[in-house]
Amino acid sequence: MANNPSREAAIVAAAEADNIGYLEDSPRTGLMLHVEAIRNVAAAAGIKVADIEAVGAPGMAGAISEYLLLDPKWIDTTQIGGCSFQVIAHHMLAAINAGIFEIGVISNGQPGWSQRKFGGPRGGGPGGDPDSVTPQFETPYGPSGAPSAYSHAMTRHMHQWGSTQEDFAKIAVTTRDWAGLNPRAIMHSKDTHPAGGPITVDDVLNSRVISWPLNLLDCCLVTDHGGAVIIASKAAAESFRTKPVWIAGAGEAEDHASMLEMRDFTATSAAQSGARAYKMAGMGPEDMEMAMIYDSFTVTAGITAEMLGLTARGEGTSLWDDGNAGPGGKFPVNTNGGGLSFNHSGMYGMQLLVESYRQLSGTAEDGVNGIAGKQTNAKSLVVNGTGGSLSYTGTLVLTAD
Repeated sequence: MANNPSREAAIVAAAEADNIGYLEDSPRTGLMLHVEAIRNVAAAAGIKVADIEAVGAPGMAGAISEYLLLDPKWIDTTQIGGCSFQVIAHHMLAAINAGIFEIGVISNGQPGWSQRKFGGPRGGGPGGDPDSVTPQFETPYGPSGAPSAYSHAMTRHMHQWGSTQEDFAKIAVTTRDWAGLNPRAIMHSKDTHPAGGPITVDDVLNSRVISWPLNLLDCCLVTDHGGAVIIASKAAAESFRTKPVWIAGAGEAEDHASMLEMRDFTATSAAQSGARAYKMAGMGPEDMEMAMIYDSFTVTAGITAEMLGLTARGEGTSLWDDGNAGPGGKFPVNTNGGGLSFNHSGMYGMQLLVESYRQLSGTAEDGVNGIAGKQTNAKSLVVNGTGGSLSYTGTLVLTAD
């Protein structure tokens, strides 16, 4: 059997584009957001862009390498939606362990908001496959777009496990509390958005229906974002001026492509990708001190908590009970404000990686990307991305130096 690559690579820096959010007055293209983020992460790591030997970016790695005049030893364009970045990190870990390269970058740039300025479709994630069953067997009967697909999962969860809209609303409330500690979060305060600032369960329940039982505040934002992380081999990581955050475990999995083929609307492949990541790390959910969980919708986060073993089946929302997942809580979740209140450009996995690095490197509270109370004392975390219609997952177990 091949050797275990656990901790053979580390995230050594993370950064975002200069401007993110609703860029009404200065719209950006995806490439612009990628390049800004890569420039900034190279500066944060104290290296030149030319030092990058590998490039991973969903559908964009070739164009990015060309634009930056790089000659990469390794390239990955994996595009399976929001978990693509966790999956690419898994691939990078394997490639580094195989000795293919020492320093790589994973980046994303999505004009989820600015796209309307350029006349293209909004949002992100993989495009529709004309050969899939969706156009023929799903779309004609009503389901169209992520909200209607995910509302099926929430409806089933409520029926099967007895959860309620109030239970899921707690996730949105707690996530907004974290956004209040992140000045770059769109919903940080009334100063950053008219609808910003703290919210209550009643606010979530009384927000307009998008696709029952999902209300507006159960749904993610649609914004602009660029982000990047530098991943380096163990030997190279020790030479950086920044703190390494070790990739202790990684896993990826798929349950279905079309939601019509989803075997259980209340279960995702995060159970498999999480188990694989825990096994590689030699750790389990009981060893995790916080979590960064994809929250395209409140139901995404709730179900994923169960799949990662953080709660019992059917009790995912209990992770957010009594402020446990919020600021000062015993198990912090989505400390940047999440896709619900910080930023969600279409594929949210990059934002998860950036905040995971900041938390475990002790740099989450800097007055720009976080104020007093945002930095936790966690030394381990599980980060999970979700892609498609609850289709694909990528999970990483990360540990502090």
